[in-house]
Amino acid sequence: MELEEIYRRDLNLLVALKVLVEEGSVSQAAIRLNLSQSATSRVLGRLRELLNDPLFTRQGQRLIPTSKALEICQQIEQPLESFRQLLTPSEFKPQYCTDRFLIATTDYAMQTILPYALPKIYELAPNISLEFAPLQHEALFKQLSTDKVDMAICRPTGSVAPLHQAVLGPVGVSCLLSANHPLADKKLTLEDYIHLPHAMIAISDGVKSLLDMSLLNQQPRKMVLRAYHLEAALAIVDKMPLVITVPADLAYLVAERYNLVIKPLPFEFTPFDYSLIWHTRCDTSESQKWLRRVVKEECGKLIARRIEDVGLG
Repeated sequence: MELEEIYRRDLNLLVALKVLVEEGSVSQAAIRLNLSQSATSRVLGRLRELLNDPLFTRQGQRLIPTSKALEICQQIEQPLESFRQLLTPSEFKPQYCTDRFLIATTDYAMQTILPYALPKIYELAPNISLEFAPLQHEALFKQLSTDKVDMAICRPTGSVAPLHQAVLGPVGVSCLLSANHPLADKKLTLEDYIHLPHAMIAISDGVKSLLDMSLLNQQPRKMVLRAYHLEAALAIVDKMPLVITVPADLAYLVAERYNLVIKPLPFEFTPFDYSLIWHTRCDTSESQKWLRRVVKEECGKLIARRIEDVGLG
């Protein structure tokens, strides 16, 4: 039988057959099916027509199933149980989750938010699989829909509608200097910032444009390096009096590890919001909701710690 033909059949009748076999009584089956006794009798008639078998013989007040009725009940036992489990709401348990998640991230998120959140994620869900892809602002909707990316972590450059969005928190920009830098224990001035050799790390084009706007009437910076990852700047940080501009959370996480000094930007700069973004197809998935919640909670902890320790800048 073709799938379309099955679709045209009333498969609820098979549920009724199972109940009739279990109860051995039209009146008792009617109670379980929430039908009248006459309606249940009509259901039995439709079953006999569908399956081309009397299905039951009467013995006193009892319905005795035929061998075909018993055979069909045995065959549908497992499929009906599978449907029952599928349609029964269950509590999501991350420790048993084996899902694979694809996350599009910026360089900043890959170096800060995700490493900070990963220990908690894998502590709670050790059997999941995570894969990361570079975020493409100009193709964000495509990544989250046809490219099957489950969520993105970024600073939106505009409206993300009709996608869903949850703000993770404010991200500022800070400067890093070597502990051996001439200004390590001094105030970093705007003149220093502009004239000293400069590196920009994990700063997206959107954030770079915000920095450029803040320095609109100043001379161009002496840019010697722009890179995705901090390692490039670390290779030369002791070779010249380098000023490294980085997202504030990245500065907070790496300063002590690499013997660097955090300095606030020497000009006014408003922190920007980072967000989690996802497509409607992922909105109601229990595993997706759980992962978004953990990322949001851990990111919130990171930002709160950094704000408490070194402020927004």
